[in-house]
Amino acid sequence: MAFGIKRAELNAWKASVTRGETAFLTHYWFDPRFPEFRTVTKVGNANLERLTEWCLANGLNPRYIHNRPPFPHFDLMGAKQQEILRKENLTLHLERFNMNQN
Repeated sequence: MAFGIKRAELNAWKASVTRGETAFLTHYWFDPRFPEFRTVTKVGNANLERLTEWCLANGLNPRYIHNRPPFPHFDLMGAKQQEILRKENLTLHLERFNMNQN
């Protein structure tokens, strides 16, 4: 279950993904399978080759890409999520969702 984002943010992410750009969307999230995580960042790109290359360049297994056309994405959670948000200079995501403690 996702919450904490505006429709305009979601639509902008979808548009970027559709254009073949690597786009990031962070939101609050609850999934009983992962009760320790409160946020998720969806890294999307409609170009699966580019998304796969992005995963490999960041030490992530592309096997876990959610291949859900038209918005394929990889879910980032926890320490790796924070590491990549910092690497991508997405500090507003870290601040907005209170992930700057680590």
